[in-house]
Amino acid sequence: MTTSTTDTSWLGSLIDAVISLMDIIGPIGAGVAIALENLFPPLPSEAILPMAGIAAHDGAFGLWEAVAWTTAGSLVGALALYGLGAWLGLSRLRRIADRLPLIDVSDVDRTVAWFHRHGGKAVFFGRFVPIFRSLISIPAGVARMPLWRFGALTTLGSLIWNTAFILCGWFLGSGWHIVEQYVDVVQNVVIVVVVVTAVVFAVVRIRSLRAKKRHGASPEPSDTRTGELPVRSGR
Repeated sequence: MTTSTTDTSWLGSLIDAVISLMDIIGPIGAGVAIALENLFPPLPSEAILPMAGIAAHDGAFGLWEAVAWTTAGSLVGALALYGLGAWLGLSRLRRIADRLPLIDVSDVDRTVAWFHRHGGKAVFFGRFVPIFRSLISIPAGVARMPLWRFGALTTLGSLIWNTAFILCGWFLGSGWHIVEQYVDVVQNVVIVVVVVTAVVFAVVRIRSLRAKKRHGASPEPSDTRTGELPVRSGR
């Protein structure tokens, strides 16, 4: 496979390295790259998967091999993050949250409770959302979602996602860059939404903490003669 990007950024260089990896070890290289994409979200599967499709179209390996190995890579990466969440556990995560300045223990409890209600849908549909598809595996581990269920939903969602982009590379070939521009726009929109949400959360939480501090620092007026708080009657 000789296709490479013309982007001179670090991301372009990284994608070129992935392409070289596929040149050396075939579809296994694509699987390794997708596993790393789960652990390192800035590495976009939207760029890697079409390259695997183009390589398959050029005869470097079979189309089904590209789909199988990239789906296996998605599962391996997701299981690694699931293991991290399981290792952290709810108790340890609550202790960590208690030490963070803008996070409350109740935030962790609410997140885990939400995951218990909607975890299946979050894991499946999360495979189609940049960044989120990596992060969702951690609360799945914290909540101890049954491993077979997590694996099945991750595999199914990844199979659909990976197949769609590999086929795009297969059918579009060198014309993939036309579609990639729109994919980049969608990915950037998701990233902006995540950043804006984080900023809004931080602002709201800081204001809430300041309001609590002001409220807690306002004692009842004391009796000017004795310096003691006035005694209220029950009438």
